[in-house]
Amino acid sequence: MKFQISMHINPAVLDSLTDEERAAIGAGHGRFIEELKASGELVLTQALVDPSQAVVVSVRDGRPVVTDGPFLEAKEHLGGYYLVDCESKERAIELAARIPDAAIEGLGIEVRQVMFADGQWEA
Repeated sequence: MKFQISMHINPAVLDSLTDEERAAIGAGHGRFIEELKASGELVLTQALVDPSQAVVVSVRDGRPVVTDGPFLEAKEHLGGYYLVDCESKERAIELAARIPDAAIEGLGIEVRQVMFADGQWEA
């Protein structure tokens, strides 16, 4: 079963951390990635740039309209994700709890099963 484990970032929370705390988060992700590789559960992981560098694309009257910045007004934004292939939702939750961000008040980790990938419905 594939699950996307999303990391929701609140820039104010990250800005309040010390350099040591931010370094510990990075090191923790490095260890977590190596453990997922070793267990064979890592499919993919991606970190995303700050939403201020994003654009929103919509189509109006058959033409693309591109606007700067994130579409939603929210404190949090998607900071990155892990795509894992594991035996159950319980295992995906166990993995999510090991992500360093999960231990920081104000940051969130979301676990969602993948229902469609690579042109195939997931079982």
